[in-house]
Amino acid sequence: MISADELRQLVVDAPDRVRIVDCRWMLGKPGAGAEAYRAGHLPGAIHLDLDADLTEPNGYGAPGRHPLPSPAHFADRLGRAGIGDEHVVVAYDDVGGWIAARLWWMLDNLGHHEVAVLDGGIDAWTRADGAPALTTDVPSWPPAELHLAGEWHGVISREDLKARLGSVVLLDARAAPRYRGETEPIDPVAGHIPTALNAPVDGNLADGRFRSPAELAARFRALGADGANGPVVTSCGSGTSALHHAIAMRLAGLPDPILYVGSYSDWSRSGEPVATGPDSGEPPAV
Repeated sequence: MISADELRQLVVDAPDRVRIVDCRWMLGKPGAGAEAYRAGHLPGAIHLDLDADLTEPNGYGAPGRHPLPSPAHFADRLGRAGIGDEHVVVAYDDVGGWIAARLWWMLDNLGHHEVAVLDGGIDAWTRADGAPALTTDVPSWPPAELHLAGEWHGVISREDLKARLGSVVLLDARAAPRYRGETEPIDPVAGHIPTALNAPVDGNLADGRFRSPAELAARFRALGADGANGPVVTSCGSGTSALHHAIAMRLAGLPDPILYVGSYSDWSRSGEPVATGPDSGEPPAV
């Protein structure tokens, strides 16, 4: 994580090393994030879109809504946008960090550890004393060389997860009404993956910013997701907000969770059994 004050100082101290990325995006409203970016963004920021830049339709996690691109394609895309090995990347959004977390996780997972999420997002920046005003200017960064690892790690496929249900702690990061099956705005069947525990991402936040490491550790311990009960797998609708838990667990000093990339969109589109209501449900018969 990085605070607005820390980011402002970083830009002053090392302007050529910093690459700020606006990750704003809205479920069910293609192009809304880019529109918000054009209306005003942090000085020096570019926009990367979850659908267009951080997803590959037939990548790892298909037929879920946001499969991962191949690492090579991802590195090429960011390199063409001007992000290279020497850069510190700071991602932000306007929803508490769960979209920016996707870019953070992708870079960190592939070995580029000079990456952070702006705690509090664009609101924290606009409220910070002395922070430069938002701008509509679009930077033009020269292409850069970005060398990343050749494959994703810490991920799990639908078939592997299905075989391990009941032996892993599966966290569902979606809001409670979607978990319970009371509403489903985009995926074909309402409900949740059997055995999944509901852990909405807003529980990681207080006033729009991440809770303290001690508070986060207590939250995941209460969920049985501190590593003592077996590996932790995070999921959500499409492998994005689940990564908010990856940041929270890192901040809490807990083992990194495994990501079910396809998440509920992959599970529900593949005809797998689902559970509804407040209970986690039993694993399906093999």
